[in-house]
Parts: sequence; structure tokens; C-alpha cells
Amino acid sequence: MSRKSVERNISYDTQRNLYYVSMEFGTDDTGRRVKQYKTFPTLAQARKGLRAHLAEREANRWVAPRVTTLEEWLDCWMEQVIAPNRARTTVYGYQKIIDNHIIPELGKIKLQKLSALDIQRYYAKMLHETGLGTNTVRRHHDLLSSALRMAVKQDLLVRCPTDRVEPPRVVPREARFYDSDTLKELYQRVEGHWLELIVHLAGGLGLRREEICGLRWESVNFHAQTVRIKEARTAAGAEIINKETKNFSSLRTLHMPEDIRQLLWRERLRQQMARTVQGERYHVSDYVAVDRLGRPFSPNAVSLAFTRFIRRSQLPYITLHGLRHTFATVASAQGAPLFEIGKALGHSTPSTTGRIYTHLVDSTHAATLDRVSDALR
Repeated sequence: MSRKSVERNISYDTQRNLYYVSMEFGTDDTGRRVKQYKTFPTLAQARKGLRAHLAEREANRWVAPRVTTLEEWLDCWMEQVIAPNRARTTVYGYQKIIDNHIIPELGKIKLQKLSALDIQRYYAKMLHETGLGTNTVRRHHDLLSSALRMAVKQDLLVRCPTDRVEPPRVVPREARFYDSDTLKELYQRVEGHWLELIVHLAGGLGLRREEICGLRWESVNFHAQTVRIKEARTAAGAEIINKETKNFSSLRTLHMPEDIRQLLWRERLRQQMARTVQGERYHVSDYVAVDRLGRPFSPNAVSLAFTRFIRRSQLPYITLHGLRHTFATVASAQGAPLFEIGKALGHSTPSTTGRIYTHLVDSTHAATLDRVSDALR
């Protein structure tokens, strides 16, 4: 036998001229003792390695070796952590990133062997070979960080490898919006079209498309002229999901301007008549945004129809969500404070509004400086 014991947990291999250190990790889930061997060229280095291992054990900075792969851990994390605690749309989005990108590139790597360099190379490949944008890859980073930090909490990792990488920087997207004149032109072009009410709800109240599609008649109070925003209708792939609003701040009651009140009243009468004419063919629901047979619109269908309408009308390109930006811009131009604009939009804090609509902050900033300058003249 070429390996001889030198001292406790250290042996010497006379053929390979290496010192072997036995590093014990306690027992696994079955009660079996778990240990690993590491080699060192000198006895001094072997002793130093053993002392470091014992110090980490004493400080609880060690974990038992496991053969779990990143794919297996992500499956466990999604099933036991994310699915029970996140919205189904979030679960769907996470699963798409995992299945389409992370698993094919990193899934077979053992969780405890996954290095910061592996992850950094993954980001570079996603950016330069797959054509994904920096904001998209940043979402991959956020997902991996969350999953791996949970692995640290579960004693599967000593430290989180994403803490030692340089993630892609988030690039703020420039919000596309109309000025008041272009919005008026859109209102004229869409008059009489089934999109008219949807356009006014987005441009006149600043509603998200999911909030428009999730709006029910029970939330429309014609007497008080208010609209209560409390539900959203969104999509996770082909599945349509009805849920609460985006966050607590999104739960809000808005004043109903006269033009929107008239459009809602007219739509209410249209649906009542269609129900009478269509009879059993008519789909009875409490949704405001429905087709001629009473079937609620999906958010994706509404967005697609709006994009096609803008193209046919030869108006400047804008998304349906861009009308929400337009609402904020027009409100600011009319002197509405950023705080009030954020409340109408359902933002949690004024800083959220300021971060999204930097052009509003810039214009407010300029007006403030002009007022100070005028006062000092």
C-alpha cells in the first residue's frame, strides 16, 4: 500500500508524492458518513488545508458535498418556493427563462461546481450570440441570484456565485408617448371603432391593458362618476388569468370624466342590446371590454389590434401601454404634480413615477429653476 498515515486525517502517498487530507462533512440524509479527500504537495500545506476546513466547520461555513445539478435545484426551487408564493404569470415567465435558456447552457453543471466564471460566460453568450437584450439578461441574473441565494439558505452552497459576477446593467427604456394634439387626432380616428373605449381608458385614465381587460361593470359607478380599479386580466402563454391588481397601490378609485362616462354608458347599452339580439349565443359576463358575442378580450389581442390600427391610421408608432405614458405626460403639461400623477397610475411611490417618467422630472426641474430665476430678477 503506497499511502501511509502521517497524522490524524493526513496521509502520504509515496508513489505520487502527495499528501492526502481527509475532510469530513458529517452524515448525509441516510446517515452515511460523508468525506472528501484533497491533495497537497507538502505537509505544511496539508495541515493548513485541514485547519481551514475545520475552521469552516466550526463557523458553519461548510456544506456536505452533493451531486445535485443546477437543473435539479431549479426544479425544486420552482416547485417548492416560487409556485406557492408567486403569481402564475411570474411562475410562467420564470419557467420560460429556465427551460429556454438556463437549463440548456448550465443545467447539467453540479450545483456546488457552478462558478462565477460559468455564469459570467453565460451572460456573455446570451448577449452576443442569442441576441437577447441587456434588460432581458438582467432578469436571468435576478432569477439565478434568487435561486442560488435560497440554495445558500438551505445549506446546499457556502456562498452565492452570482455575488461575484458583473451582471448586465439595466438600460432605462425611453417611453414613447403622444403629445395632446396627437392624442386628440387618435381620438378622432378611433371614433366608432370597437377600440374607442379602450383607447380612452388608457389615454384618459392611464390604465394598464390588464386593468382595462379586467374591468367589470360592478366597478363602474355612473352615479358617483368613479371607476374602481381592483382586478387585472392577463396572459401566461395561452392561458388567461384573472387576478388582483399589480400591487396594493394599484388598487384605486378614479374619477370618471364626462367623455369616458358617455363611452361607458354607450357600451353598457350596446352589450344589453347584443344580449337580447344574440340570445343564447351571447356570453354573459360582467366584463366591460368584450366582443360582439360578449366574450372578454385577452390583453394580447387588444394590444395587437391597437398596433394594427395605428399602422393603418399612419399615426406615429406607439403601443397601447404608450397611451398610459401619454396620460402622464399630458397631465404633467397641465400642471398636475408628480405625486398626483403617480396616484392615478397606481404607483407605489413618487420615486417610481419619477424613475419611469424622467422627462416629467426634467420639465418640472426646468420650471422650478425658471421660477427661482424670475423671483430673483
